[in-house]
Amino acid sequence: MIPDLSVLWVIALLLLCVFVVNTLIFKPILHVSESRAKAVRDARELASSAAQKAADATQQFDRTMTAARADVYKQMDDARRVALEKRSAIMAETKREAEASLSDAVARLGSQASAAKTALEAEASTLAGDIVNRVLGRTA
Repeated sequence: MIPDLSVLWVIALLLLCVFVVNTLIFKPILHVSESRAKAVRDARELASSAAQKAADATQQFDRTMTAARADVYKQMDDARRVALEKRSAIMAETKREAEASLSDAVARLGSQASAAKTALEAEASTLAGDIVNRVLGRTA
């Protein structure tokens, strides 16, 4: 059995249609699909890279902030220590001045008491003489 010539024409036309459809429709669709898949892969890689950079930057920021806080706390402790030392020095100076003032006041009070005692003793003998003269009626 010899195939009919029309069968060959149908096969040839079918092959031509397959070639045309493949060239004009399937290859462009496959090309677009592959380029989209490549764009998605590139975008995912870029997003992954950006996420890694962001995580690294966050860690660096945290380390920097921790170091800055430690520095600020150290400065605050130093300032507090200096203030406490200054306060202690002022308190010691004030205590010394108060003790000096107190000892000076005690010394002045003692000298005033001695002077008053001496004056009272002198005045007491004069008053005693005056009282004796008045009581006994003598005139000096």
